[in-house]
Amino acid sequence: MRFTLDTNILVYAAHRDAGAKHLTALEITRRAVERDCVLTLQSLSELFRTLTGPKLRISAVQASEIVQNWRDAFPVVAADELCLVDAMDAVADHGWSFWDAMIWATAKRNGCRFLISEDGQTGRTLGAVTIVNPFVPGAESWLEAALGSA
Repeated sequence: MRFTLDTNILVYAAHRDAGAKHLTALEITRRAVERDCVLTLQSLSELFRTLTGPKLRISAVQASEIVQNWRDAFPVVAADELCLVDAMDAVADHGWSFWDAMIWATAKRNGCRFLISEDGQTGRTLGAVTIVNPFVPGAESWLEAALGSA
């Protein structure tokens, strides 16, 4: 079953000071390598921006290496014009932020069944893509559906 990881999962996996979220994100990414996981170009772009931003202050060279490691580990998919239309509709119809809607639309367009993200309500399905927040109680069965048994 195809799925994707939102930017926040990638950030937590890279950010050792994120505590329990770091450990959870590492476990998710470790398991994802063995499954049908794709990353969106947008998530990787946001990852680079976050890593090099004022909070984490990782050098551009080191951040580029981190992004390249993700590119080596997973296929990368990009948004197209239909994703833009779907994202705008999701903003208008569901009140989502545009960038969250764009990742969702790209996931949908590329056949993802799950979007693993800290943003959104676990179990909410829109356009056949179910959001799974791995940091909330009750997400385990959803994660198992995407990642397989631990």
